[in-house]
Amino acid sequence: MADLEVQNSNNSLENVVVVGSGPAGYTAALYAARANLNPILITGYQEGGIPGGQLMTTTHVENFPGFPDGIMGPELMDRMRAQAVRWGTRLIEADATAIDLSKRPYSVQVDGETISSHSLIIATGASANRLGIPDEAKFWSHGISACAICDGATPQFRNEQLAVVGGGDSACEEAVYLTKYGSHVHLIVRRDSLRASKAMADRVLANSQITVHWNRQLGSLAGTDWLEQLSLLTTEGEPAETLAVRGIFYAIGHTPNTRLLEGQLPLDNKGYLITQAGSPATAKEGVFAAGDVADSQWRQAITAAASGCQAALAAERWLSEHNLATTVSRQVVDPIAAEQPLKTEEVTEENFNPDALWQGGSYALRKLYHNSKKPLLVIYTSPDCGPCHVFKPQLRRILNELEGAAQGVEINLNDHNDIATQAGVTGTPTLQLFMGKELKQQWRGVQQRSSVKAAIEALL
Repeated sequence: MADLEVQNSNNSLENVVVVGSGPAGYTAALYAARANLNPILITGYQEGGIPGGQLMTTTHVENFPGFPDGIMGPELMDRMRAQAVRWGTRLIEADATAIDLSKRPYSVQVDGETISSHSLIIATGASANRLGIPDEAKFWSHGISACAICDGATPQFRNEQLAVVGGGDSACEEAVYLTKYGSHVHLIVRRDSLRASKAMADRVLANSQITVHWNRQLGSLAGTDWLEQLSLLTTEGEPAETLAVRGIFYAIGHTPNTRLLEGQLPLDNKGYLITQAGSPATAKEGVFAAGDVADSQWRQAITAAASGCQAALAAERWLSEHNLATTVSRQVVDPIAAEQPLKTEEVTEENFNPDALWQGGSYALRKLYHNSKKPLLVIYTSPDCGPCHVFKPQLRRILNELEGAAQGVEINLNDHNDIATQAGVTGTPTLQLFMGKELKQQWRGVQQRSSVKAAIEALL
């Protein structure tokens, strides 16, 4: 940040590095930044999810204090991120590829570089589970999804019978969300009751567009290129009913993202980091855990944020006790206002710019597709899609780095479902690369910036 000045010339050794984002990581970084510790936050990118964590794939968060009418999960994460950055957090938008806790200072490999730090805060979260049933891989992204918020608006699911597997808050939330797009939603529950909160369960049971199938588990899947039906089994494994559905969404729990820490820190029998009783401290001095990576019980946004606060305060105290902190001084007491994410406005004939790097809507797509001689990136998004929030700034960054040699268009599925249908889009974000009206490459989901940039440069 421009208003920060390090009081020590030893800049190669960090005070604290936060690995992972989401409520835990962003809160930890915010508190560390306000303590003048000049933290680095490695957001993650694809490994174990996306920057912002699980709230990037939720709709309304109705139980986070301070938002009486609720707030969209991606928007809440955008705000937390902006607040952490405003106070001096330095973001690295990439995956940590290795963590070495064998000696101090500790080291983290990221983006081909090694970062050394006195202390670490591990906030890597957890990843959505799969069932491992036959043909699951075949129909993944062709009828099966772990993110209703990302994919529910795609053409293949519109006005179709859909299913959700799970009985907790996430499953109930996704079932309600999907009623906006599907003709009917089947909620498949292994037990005879819902594990969800009472308010969420009541909402599901009162919705005439949702049928709950009690004491059922997913058996097999069928279809040609796309999912067409599924069979249900009883809890004893006996055949039950068959449902003609075009989509099924998993909400069946998560596995903690501790791969980089295996053999270095103690884990419990479910793979969660073990911390000292009543403390975020792990078995390694100066290493602290925050959020779902160490929480097998509560797993709420508010408890993750609280643990991020605790981890940062504990790290600050530990650094001070060992006389290791290299703090920063602030030239400006109050930092400038936080930056908000840019929204893509749909252009018309009146404000279309044939040379603009990034525009939105069908008119821009049509004009650039037919007339532009440059590589053209077309990204299909939906308003509630958290991965889209993550991916779009990376694409803008690519176009800026290429200095006008390529252009981009964003298509909102809610406004232009017909275009998405014609383009064969099956989920968001979907990215297509055109050159001279010819589709050169297509990607589904968040991709590494380097691979997209290399594909464009190959056309130049």
